Amino acid sequence: MAPLRVLEFYSGIGGLRFSLEEAKIDAMVVEVFEINELANDVYERNFGHRPNQGNIQRLSVSDLDKYEADAWLLSPPCQPYTRQGLQKDSADARASSFLKLLDTISSLSIPPTHVFIENVVGFETSHTRSQLIKVLEDTGFRIQECIINPLQFGIPYSRPRYFCLAKREPFQFSRSDLNGQLVSCPFDFSTNRDFHVETKTVGEYLENASDCTEDYMVPSTTIARWGEAYDIVTPDSGRCCCFTKSYARYAKGTGSILVTNPSFYKDPAELSDLTWLQSAGLRYFTPREVANFHSFPKGFDFPDHLSIKQRYALLGNSLNIKVVGYLLNYLFST
Repeated sequence: MAPLRVLEFYSGIGGLRFSLEEAKIDAMVVEVFEINELANDVYERNFGHRPNQGNIQRLSVSDLDKYEADAWLLSPPCQPYTRQGLQKDSADARASSFLKLLDTISSLSIPPTHVFIENVVGFETSHTRSQLIKVLEDTGFRIQECIINPLQFGIPYSRPRYFCLAKREPFQFSRSDLNGQLVSCPFDFSTNRDFHVETKTVGEYLENASDCTEDYMVPSTTIARWGEAYDIVTPDSGRCCCFTKSYARYAKGTGSILVTNPSFYKDPAELSDLTWLQSAGLRYFTPREVANFHSFPKGFDFPDHLSIKQRYALLGNSLNIKVVGYLLNYLFST
């Protein structure tokens, strides 16, 4: 049987590609599309393939048909649907390329048989999602949707995400009872012998202390001004907050910071006074550690020319490879 032919849209730094490898799917990525040049630098460094940097919105039906793709993997821009954004939904210009792709599906001579879409929580109530479901249903797809947090996989990282999995008839989901439903997770982990949830702590995702330079320490002036706004964790903590593309630039809601002074490995919720904050040795998580929470493999690397700020920004737009890998395995199973 020939490998699945895959088109990857909005590829970012390679999360979908790594997830495909994680799922151990016999697949060949025939083309990749991403408009962000820095993200493409990272993708090329890790896969030896530079994504097509053209505007996805300009892809025609004939352009897409020529790839004869079995599967589309998509992680379209999330800004139109985030709680912090303007929530313009399908009226946001950043949603236009995804909507254009949807319009092409019914006109393709060789439409995909499998579609996978990832986005932020909030997408599930959007007008864009309504258009997505209508197009898929009209073209013969069976659809399952879920919202999954890495915490459900034992990863100490709270980053819930929306996922849409679709198979075109005659393909069927093994859990057909979930067709047309939005669920918290389409799996019963307790009965799946191939999946074992092992709850880990933050400390298991850290680099060696020698790799964490002074560049990552939170300045005392920043602590004095914003200390109470931070989410503070220790290596023994069972969760940390979602890292956004603004991590280390803003204090509130952009990701957790770490206590490095062993004398202060206590419950940070009980120790919020300024004296404690200044003495706890607070530091930002490194880009490699953030990548660890996203389940990027050890061999993943950034090009040397990318700044720390740029690395955080690119990671903030990425996805969790372990979660997506498991979902892709479920999607492509017969």
